[in-house]
Amino acid sequence: MIKYFAHSGNKSDKSDWQSLKDHLAIVAEISEHNGRYFKANKLCYLAGLLHDLGKYTAEFQRRLEGNPQKVDHATAGAKIAAELLRDKHFNQFPFYKFVAYAIAGHHAGLANGSAEGDDRRALKDRMNLKFGKELPVLDHEVWKAELEIPPIESLLPKIAVNPDAERQGFQFAFLIRMIFSCLVDADYIDTDKFYRSLKNKALLRGKYPQLSELKKRLDQTLTDMLVKCDQAKKVNQLRKEILDNARYKSKLSPGLFTLTVPTGGGKTLSSMAFALDHALAHGMRRVIYVIPFTSIIEQNAKVFREAFGDLGDAAVLEHHSNFDDRNILGKEGAEETRDKLKLAMENWDMPVVVTTAVQFFESLFADRPSCCRKLHNISGSVIILDEAQTLPLKFLRPTMAVIDELARNYNCSVVLCTATQPALCEPDFDKGFREEDVREIAPDPERLFEELSLVSVSHLGELTDDELLSRIQTNEQILTIVNNRRHAQSLFQTLKKQQTEGVYHLTTLMCAAHRTETLELVRERLKPENALPCRVISTSLIEAGVDVSFPCVMRAEAGLDSIAQAAGRCNRERIWNKDDSHVWIFKSPDWPIPPELKGLSADMRAVLRKEHGNLLDQAAMKDYFSNVHWRKGEELDQKQILKACRVGASKLDFPFQKIAKDFRIIDSVMQPVFIPYDDASRSLLEQLKTTDDVSGTLRKLQPYVVQIPQGGFDSLQVAKVIQPLAPHRFAEQFWGLINMDIYDSEFGLSWSEPDFIKAENLVL
Repeated sequence: MIKYFAHSGNKSDKSDWQSLKDHLAIVAEISEHNGRYFKANKLCYLAGLLHDLGKYTAEFQRRLEGNPQKVDHATAGAKIAAELLRDKHFNQFPFYKFVAYAIAGHHAGLANGSAEGDDRRALKDRMNLKFGKELPVLDHEVWKAELEIPPIESLLPKIAVNPDAERQGFQFAFLIRMIFSCLVDADYIDTDKFYRSLKNKALLRGKYPQLSELKKRLDQTLTDMLVKCDQAKKVNQLRKEILDNARYKSKLSPGLFTLTVPTGGGKTLSSMAFALDHALAHGMRRVIYVIPFTSIIEQNAKVFREAFGDLGDAAVLEHHSNFDDRNILGKEGAEETRDKLKLAMENWDMPVVVTTAVQFFESLFADRPSCCRKLHNISGSVIILDEAQTLPLKFLRPTMAVIDELARNYNCSVVLCTATQPALCEPDFDKGFREEDVREIAPDPERLFEELSLVSVSHLGELTDDELLSRIQTNEQILTIVNNRRHAQSLFQTLKKQQTEGVYHLTTLMCAAHRTETLELVRERLKPENALPCRVISTSLIEAGVDVSFPCVMRAEAGLDSIAQAAGRCNRERIWNKDDSHVWIFKSPDWPIPPELKGLSADMRAVLRKEHGNLLDQAAMKDYFSNVHWRKGEELDQKQILKACRVGASKLDFPFQKIAKDFRIIDSVMQPVFIPYDDASRSLLEQLKTTDDVSGTLRKLQPYVVQIPQGGFDSLQVAKVIQPLAPHRFAEQFWGLINMDIYDSEFGLSWSEPDFIKAENLVL
């Protein structure tokens, strides 16, 4: 009997080549293991067993021997899966497609069901290809002798079907994507292991700390904090009450939760304590902490690393959306498997993952192997959605659908964690979460907000820039937040010209390392023992969890949730009396409200007119979000993703490529540019040229990235102030700034070139 191989080795006698039988068996086992937290793992096994069936051909074996002719080896397995399962159905749906999509797409990505996609043939067309014509002829005798197909009855997925018929199509599309994830990760793991063994290279992944060990470290940290804090202070008593309640509620069954805690209530560590206790109580395997903005991911990851003590570095993975794989130049075949960029292919197998909402949610709707590879590792996790009010409105319905599905069928618990809950339960939200399915972790949120509220909120009406500047100069310690970068820069420059003392500027045009340095200076000046003048002009980046505490905050008109987040930077440490701690809202006649904020600002003013006793209390926030959701209506699924899944449900005919292309949280394409800001960054950029640990180096470089809109990036290229990094290894995947003259010590990346300014004006 002919011996077939999956991967070639170095020896001409093929003694170090990997047999196809071994590869398929190993991938099937890993794929089944990957799917163990959801009840379709046998389908994952079948996908792994058949994924490279097309290598049982003379044509593919000749390719392994050096023939340059490309061979379609993925379609064969999908066609055989259809033959095995075509007469079987699951809830009247064509059963075979659950694995056929995954097998056919395990290299190029999930295809559309019937409509042609970008450089990707539709599944329907792939399934019509004929053996002996468009496809090489399979050696049926050998593959049937070497592979044992599991009983068909064992393959049926045992998922809980949503009673809402409109959601069933979404459920099945998501299941296909999860099976795809299990397969591509298993294939990568075994292939990577084989090629590393050929080169005597160690596997980069090691053993990680257990959740039980992390819990011990966190318990000790929390105990130490309790000993050090002033227990007579009411705020510390409330923080302890919130923490104790979170740990008590961790015993509740997995599902959907909210943690509604005012700013300063200690929700970051309370949510992590809940997550670890809950995971250990219910046999879950990791905690995924999802943060809305890249600008604060380092801060939160640092908090967790410090809380886990000596295990912090080994336990916490930061995964940004900075290094998107869409532009990676990959080649199908051996080279792709030998040296893929590990960060883009990260499979999230560490116990604590800290990531961005863009990275998390776009991955859940993705179609490419590199983006989807990590998805199966989301199953069996506690997912904390920090600042849940920032869930993208234009995708709110599909986002809620995927949250519900993770809790329903993938052994996940999801915690919506925020001071401003976005009112997503019925009846306030049409077809929202069922109120009885969502459990609140915090003890009596209304009371907490009343007791922890120590700011006075008022609307000042219109303020010209001159009036605004006068108020800033009158107050020695004040934070002013405006809606775009140019306004912030204009105010800052004027204050500097007037030689105003203690003026600082924050913007996302500064790399994270630069912002961190500035914030450290700000915090020093704000300390009561120093009480130095400190006037900060910032964009909205400071609102999302940045730990600063001013006696006064001014906020340009925006949504009420943004006002509440701005208020969280005021009197955060409860130093001043409520009557002395002001949050002033203003409207700027000199700088029009950006179009995307006009409606939200109007919704905020509508709540203001109702004269709630406290503009930031739970009732006001509920009114606000109800207004927003009612006004948005169909725009809450702007790209009609749920409709696409519903229409394609009967035949499992889903437009995977279109969905992935449409689900883009950030409309404008942003390009990362590395800034050689200090000696550490320059050393890391030099390492990138030669290091084997590409992903580790990239992670260390994340604090030195500035995201630039495509138009601004193009102008930087034309001016030749940026250049590709290590192009011999990565082509034009990574770019670095080479002219530090345009990186200002106060403004960050600052350039007067018109095209760059035009592009920057599009960004808040």
